[in-house]
Amino acid sequence: MRTVSYRKESEDLSLSTFLLDIYSTLYKTFGPQNWWPAESKFEIVVGAVLTQNTNWKNVERAIANLKREGVLSVEGILENRSRLPELIRSVGYYRVKTERLVNLMNKIREYSSLEEFLSLPMRRLREELLGIKGIGKETADSIILYAGKYPIFVVDAYTRRLFSRLGIIRGDETYDEIQRIVMDNTPNDEYLYNEFHALIVELGKRYCRKRPLHTDCPLNKFCEGVDNE
Repeated sequence: MRTVSYRKESEDLSLSTFLLDIYSTLYKTFGPQNWWPAESKFEIVVGAVLTQNTNWKNVERAIANLKREGVLSVEGILENRSRLPELIRSVGYYRVKTERLVNLMNKIREYSSLEEFLSLPMRRLREELLGIKGIGKETADSIILYAGKYPIFVVDAYTRRLFSRLGIIRGDETYDEIQRIVMDNTPNDEYLYNEFHALIVELGKRYCRKRPLHTDCPLNKFCEGVDNE
Protein backbone atom coordinates (compact mmCIF):
# COMPACT_ATOMS: atom_id res chain seq x y z
CA MET A 1 0.00 0.00 0.00
CA ARG A 2 1.27 3.47 -0.84
CA THR A 3 2.32 5.45 2.24
CA VAL A 4 2.92 9.13 2.85
CA SER A 5 5.17 10.56 5.56
CA TYR A 6 4.15 13.65 7.48
CA ARG A 7 6.77 16.36 7.31
CA LYS A 8 6.78 16.75 11.11
CA GLU A 9 5.68 13.29 12.14
CA SER A 10 7.78 10.14 12.31
CA GLU A 11 5.03 7.68 11.51
CA ASP A 12 4.09 6.54 8.05
CA LEU A 13 0.41 6.56 7.24
CA SER A 14 -1.51 4.89 4.46
CA LEU A 15 -2.59 7.31 1.77
CA SER A 16 -6.20 6.65 2.72
CA THR A 17 -5.59 7.63 6.33
CA PHE A 18 -3.57 10.66 5.28
CA LEU A 19 -6.28 11.97 2.97
CA LEU A 20 -8.99 11.49 5.58
CA ASP A 21 -6.80 13.21 8.19
CA ILE A 22 -6.48 16.18 5.85
CA TYR A 23 -10.23 16.24 5.33
CA SER A 24 -10.94 15.94 9.05
CA THR A 25 -8.53 18.75 9.90
CA LEU A 26 -10.03 21.07 7.31
CA TYR A 27 -13.57 20.21 8.36
CA LYS A 28 -12.79 20.93 12.01
CA THR A 29 -11.09 24.19 11.05
CA PHE A 30 -13.58 25.65 8.58
CA GLY A 31 -16.76 23.69 9.25
CA PRO A 32 -19.22 22.54 6.55
CA GLN A 33 -19.09 24.68 3.42
CA ASN A 34 -22.55 23.66 2.14
CA TRP A 35 -21.62 23.98 -1.52
CA TRP A 36 -22.83 24.74 -4.18
CA PRO A 37 -24.11 28.24 -3.32
CA ALA A 38 -27.17 28.29 -5.59
CA GLU A 39 -30.96 28.24 -5.43
CA SER A 40 -31.47 25.43 -7.94
CA LYS A 41 -29.71 22.69 -9.87
CA PHE A 42 -30.01 24.75 -13.02
CA GLU A 43 -28.25 27.64 -11.33
CA ILE A 44 -25.46 25.24 -10.33
CA VAL A 45 -25.08 24.09 -13.93
CA VAL A 46 -24.88 27.65 -15.24
CA GLY A 47 -22.55 28.70 -12.44
CA ALA A 48 -20.16 25.85 -13.20
CA VAL A 49 -19.60 27.31 -16.65
CA LEU A 50 -19.46 30.95 -15.58
CA THR A 51 -16.95 30.34 -12.78
CA GLN A 52 -14.22 29.21 -15.17
CA ASN A 53 -11.17 31.46 -14.58
CA THR A 54 -12.95 33.96 -12.36
CA ASN A 55 -14.06 34.43 -8.76
CA TRP A 56 -17.47 33.63 -7.37
CA LYS A 57 -18.51 37.25 -6.75
CA ASN A 58 -18.31 37.87 -10.49
CA VAL A 59 -20.46 34.78 -11.08
CA GLU A 60 -23.05 36.00 -8.58
CA ARG A 61 -23.34 39.31 -10.43
CA ALA A 62 -23.83 37.53 -13.75
CA ILE A 63 -26.45 35.15 -12.37
CA ALA A 64 -28.27 38.07 -10.73
CA ASN A 65 -28.42 39.74 -14.16
CA LEU A 66 -29.82 36.60 -15.77
CA LYS A 67 -32.46 36.33 -13.05
CA ARG A 68 -33.39 40.00 -13.27
CA GLU A 69 -33.91 39.71 -17.01
CA GLY A 70 -35.89 36.49 -16.64
CA VAL A 71 -33.56 34.42 -18.83
CA LEU A 72 -32.17 31.92 -16.30
CA SER A 73 -33.61 28.86 -18.02
CA VAL A 74 -32.71 26.63 -20.94
CA GLU A 75 -35.08 28.40 -23.33
CA GLY A 76 -34.31 31.80 -21.86
CA ILE A 77 -30.62 31.42 -22.58
CA LEU A 78 -31.15 29.99 -26.06
CA GLU A 79 -33.69 32.64 -27.04
CA ASN A 80 -31.56 35.52 -25.75
CA ARG A 81 -28.18 34.48 -27.07
CA SER A 82 -27.38 37.94 -28.43
CA ARG A 83 -27.97 39.51 -25.01
CA LEU A 84 -25.94 37.03 -22.99
CA PRO A 85 -22.47 38.58 -23.45
CA GLU A 86 -23.57 41.82 -21.84
CA LEU A 87 -25.48 40.07 -19.04
CA ILE A 88 -22.50 37.89 -18.08
CA ARG A 89 -19.77 40.45 -18.77
CA SER A 90 -18.64 40.39 -15.12
CA VAL A 91 -17.24 36.84 -15.43
CA GLY A 92 -14.76 37.68 -18.20
CA TYR A 93 -14.35 35.82 -21.50
CA TYR A 94 -18.06 36.52 -21.82
CA ARG A 95 -18.31 35.75 -25.53
CA VAL A 96 -16.55 32.41 -25.08
CA LYS A 97 -18.71 31.58 -22.08
CA THR A 98 -21.84 32.54 -23.98
CA GLU A 99 -20.96 29.93 -26.60
CA ARG A 100 -20.28 27.35 -23.91
CA LEU A 101 -23.58 28.06 -22.19
CA VAL A 102 -25.45 27.79 -25.47
CA ASN A 103 -23.71 24.50 -26.28
CA LEU A 104 -24.64 23.13 -22.86
CA MET A 105 -28.25 24.29 -23.14
CA ASN A 106 -28.57 22.61 -26.53
CA LYS A 107 -27.40 19.35 -24.99
CA ILE A 108 -29.84 19.62 -22.07
CA ARG A 109 -32.66 20.35 -24.52
CA GLU A 110 -32.09 16.93 -26.09
CA TYR A 111 -33.70 15.54 -22.93
CA SER A 112 -37.16 16.11 -21.53
CA SER A 113 -35.79 18.06 -18.57
CA LEU A 114 -32.64 18.94 -16.67
CA GLU A 115 -33.59 16.26 -14.14
CA GLU A 116 -33.63 13.59 -16.84
CA PHE A 117 -30.23 14.76 -18.06
CA LEU A 118 -28.72 14.76 -14.56
CA SER A 119 -30.27 11.36 -13.83
CA LEU A 120 -28.19 9.64 -16.50
CA PRO A 121 -25.76 7.06 -15.08
CA MET A 122 -22.69 8.92 -13.86
CA ARG A 123 -20.32 7.63 -16.53
CA ARG A 124 -22.82 8.41 -19.30
CA LEU A 125 -23.49 11.88 -17.88
CA ARG A 126 -19.77 12.59 -17.81
CA GLU A 127 -19.38 11.44 -21.40
CA GLU A 128 -22.24 13.68 -22.49
CA LEU A 129 -20.79 16.70 -20.70
CA LEU A 130 -17.26 16.15 -21.97
CA GLY A 131 -18.64 15.87 -25.48
CA ILE A 132 -19.83 19.48 -25.31
CA LYS A 133 -17.40 21.99 -26.80
CA GLY A 134 -15.91 24.12 -24.04
CA ILE A 135 -16.81 21.83 -21.14
CA GLY A 136 -13.70 20.38 -19.55
CA LYS A 137 -13.26 17.84 -16.80
CA GLU A 138 -13.38 20.24 -13.85
CA THR A 139 -16.59 21.87 -15.10
CA ALA A 140 -18.17 18.53 -15.97
CA ASP A 141 -17.31 16.99 -12.62
CA SER A 142 -18.58 20.05 -10.75
CA ILE A 143 -21.94 19.61 -12.47
CA ILE A 144 -21.94 15.87 -11.78
CA LEU A 145 -21.08 16.32 -8.09
CA TYR A 146 -23.03 19.41 -7.11
CA ALA A 147 -26.05 19.21 -9.42
CA GLY A 148 -26.16 15.49 -10.17
CA LYS A 149 -25.29 14.49 -6.59
CA TYR A 150 -22.95 11.74 -7.75
CA PRO A 151 -19.81 10.81 -5.77
CA ILE A 152 -17.00 12.18 -7.93
CA PHE A 153 -14.01 14.21 -6.76
CA VAL A 154 -13.40 17.54 -8.47
CA VAL A 155 -9.77 18.47 -9.12
CA ASP A 156 -8.78 22.11 -9.51
CA ALA A 157 -5.69 24.30 -9.23
CA TYR A 158 -6.05 24.49 -5.45
CA THR A 159 -6.07 20.68 -5.25
CA ARG A 160 -2.95 20.35 -7.37
CA ARG A 161 -1.08 22.98 -5.35
CA LEU A 162 -2.07 21.47 -2.00
CA PHE A 163 -1.32 17.88 -2.95
CA SER A 164 2.07 18.90 -4.35
CA ARG A 165 2.99 20.65 -1.12
CA LEU A 166 1.79 17.70 0.93
CA GLY A 167 3.90 15.28 -1.12
CA ILE A 168 0.88 13.35 -2.40
CA ILE A 169 1.74 14.11 -6.03
CA ARG A 170 4.87 15.19 -7.89
CA GLY A 171 2.98 17.93 -9.71
CA ASP A 172 2.96 16.61 -13.26
CA GLU A 173 0.07 14.18 -12.84
CA THR A 174 -2.97 14.45 -15.08
CA TYR A 175 -6.42 15.47 -13.87
CA ASP A 176 -7.60 11.87 -14.01
CA GLU A 177 -4.56 10.59 -12.11
CA ILE A 178 -5.13 13.02 -9.25
CA GLN A 179 -8.82 12.21 -9.18
CA ARG A 180 -8.09 8.49 -9.00
CA ILE A 181 -5.65 9.00 -6.11
CA VAL A 182 -8.50 10.44 -4.05
CA MET A 183 -11.29 8.16 -5.22
CA ASP A 184 -9.23 4.98 -4.87
CA ASN A 185 -8.26 5.85 -1.31
CA THR A 186 -11.40 7.34 0.23
CA PRO A 187 -15.03 6.23 0.57
CA ASN A 188 -16.94 7.07 -2.61
CA ASP A 189 -19.37 9.39 -0.89
CA GLU A 190 -21.06 12.43 -2.41
CA TYR A 191 -21.06 14.45 0.82
CA LEU A 192 -17.38 13.71 1.46
CA TYR A 193 -16.33 14.79 -2.03
CA ASN A 194 -18.60 17.83 -1.91
CA GLU A 195 -17.11 19.09 1.34
CA PHE A 196 -13.53 18.00 0.59
CA HIS A 197 -13.39 20.00 -2.63
CA ALA A 198 -15.01 23.04 -1.05
CA LEU A 199 -12.70 22.87 1.97
CA ILE A 200 -9.62 22.68 -0.25
CA VAL A 201 -10.82 25.78 -2.08
CA GLU A 202 -11.30 27.59 1.24
CA LEU A 203 -7.80 26.58 2.35
CA GLY A 204 -6.40 27.76 -0.97
CA LYS A 205 -8.02 31.16 -0.65
CA ARG A 206 -6.94 31.71 2.94
CA TYR A 207 -3.58 29.98 3.34
CA CYS A 208 -2.37 27.71 0.52
CA ARG A 209 -1.84 30.56 -1.92
CA LYS A 210 0.85 30.94 -4.55
CA ARG A 211 2.78 32.67 -1.77
CA PRO A 212 1.68 30.39 1.07
CA LEU A 213 0.90 31.49 4.60
CA HIS A 214 2.40 28.40 6.20
CA THR A 215 2.70 29.59 9.80
CA ASP A 216 -1.04 29.84 10.41
CA CYS A 217 -2.13 27.10 8.00
CA PRO A 218 -4.12 24.32 9.72
CA LEU A 219 -2.22 21.74 7.64
CA ASN A 220 1.28 23.05 8.29
CA LYS A 221 2.28 20.01 10.35
CA PHE A 222 1.68 17.83 7.29
CA CYS A 223 3.22 20.07 4.68
CA GLU A 224 6.46 19.34 2.85
CA GLY A 225 6.09 22.72 1.16
CA VAL A 226 7.06 24.57 4.34
CA ASP A 227 10.72 23.91 3.71
CA ASN A 228 10.57 23.94 -0.07
CA GLU A 229 9.30 27.47 -0.75
